[in-house]
Formats: sequence, C-alpha cells, structure tokens
Amino acid sequence: MNPFEEKIHQLRAGEIDKIEVTREEFFLFREAWGTQEDKKFFRGIAGLKGNIIYVYDTTIV
Repeated sequence: MNPFEEKIHQLRAGEIDKIEVTREEFFLFREAWGTQEDKKFFRGIAGLKGNIIYVYDTTIV
C-alpha cells in the first residue's frame, strides 16, 4: 500500500491540515493522488528545493 493513500484520506477528512512531499517522494505521492476522483481539490504549494505542500481546497473550481 502506498503510504500517501492514508495521508490523502486524512487530509480530505480534515484530520490533518497539509501533506508535505519532498522531491524524492513526489512520484510516490503522484501515484496515490492520480487515482483520486476529487484530485482537482488538492492544491500544491511549491516550496524550496522541490518540496511541495498539499492542502485540500474545495473552493477550487
């Protein structure tokens, strides 16, 4: 099981505020994120050195 699947579920449920993904973890995260029906609501915020913070934002259209 992909470790990001549980984190994505927790983010969607509001149990956590964000998911921090390092450059090395990106493709593993992308694999789990790509299967989500509501993937358009996950907003990535670029950080330093290729790190990304993802939040769940249902206001995105």
